[in-house]
Amino acid sequence: MSGWHHRHILDLAAFSREDYAAVLELAERFRSLPVTGARKLPALQGRLVATLFFEPSTRTRSSFELAAKRLSADVQSFSPSSSSLSKGESVLDTARTYVAMGAEVLVVRHRSTGVPQQLAEDLESAGERAVVLNGGDGLHSHPSQGLLDLHTLARHFAPQYPMPEALQGRRIVLVGDILHSRVARSNLWALTACGADVVLCGPPSLLPDAFSEFVAEPPPGQSVDPVPKRGSVRVERRLERALPGADAVMTLRLQKERMTQQLLTGLERYHRDYGLSHERLSLCGQPVPVLHPGPVNRGVEMTGALLDDPSICQVEEQVRNGVPIRMALLYLMAAAESASEAALVSISS
Repeated sequence: MSGWHHRHILDLAAFSREDYAAVLELAERFRSLPVTGARKLPALQGRLVATLFFEPSTRTRSSFELAAKRLSADVQSFSPSSSSLSKGESVLDTARTYVAMGAEVLVVRHRSTGVPQQLAEDLESAGERAVVLNGGDGLHSHPSQGLLDLHTLARHFAPQYPMPEALQGRRIVLVGDILHSRVARSNLWALTACGADVVLCGPPSLLPDAFSEFVAEPPPGQSVDPVPKRGSVRVERRLERALPGADAVMTLRLQKERMTQQLLTGLERYHRDYGLSHERLSLCGQPVPVLHPGPVNRGVEMTGALLDDPSICQVEEQVRNGVPIRMALLYLMAAAESASEAALVSISS
């Protein structure tokens, strides 16, 4: 697709509003295709996609692998438990091994911040042409999750035309552990790029005041923000003050180990202060969708009754949108690589 200039996809901070529109438009096309049967698109036929997940994952990994297969790619899966990591092999050596076997796209997930970017830089330095797609790294970024959340919200607000402008002027509330959430960071870049105003809500130990300035400066490594005018970000400590006027609410998974780090006093108190329920959502003043990246801790981030209410809870819809979004990303990366190859051929001839 003309206009797509991202060789690797590492962080949504580098995306322009046109980039979001390109992804959503493709995802909407892919979403309309049959999900069963033998029909596949030949877009990635003959290409090898490797999913290198150094951190456990169910939704993201399965979704990427299914997306690649629907585009007719061959897929190789990496499992740390049966790899040479235990013998001292480095992450870079593992990646280069898969590239040597023909992998052209590496989907990388790692618990340490910056690993996908470092792999991309090291592979380029070595002259390798494989591209890297960040499947989630540390506390930094989870691009495909931020995009599928955006797609879910755009489809809710404008089902006939789910594009970035569907978020313009919307108030989106993010609740919970913002500090340790790569999902929250990706959503902050995506939502504000599309003109949404984001309200962050959580206790000070999980939501420092500095997050109100998260998008105030150009993204790291860039002198100019690719989005000329973003929506706003503000911090609110009390859920009762954050919810009125909200158009959508996203609650984040609370990692129970935060209690051992003395960042929380208890799960029951957290649910009392920040847990979502039908009653609490009535404070919004209108019916609103509830999103969660999963997996959900029932009775902590939200009540079981709310989680099981498909008229409000969008968790299954998020999972459903994950495959077409990841198809779109893989397609765009392949298209960009093909354009690069064509340019090289033109130059050499």
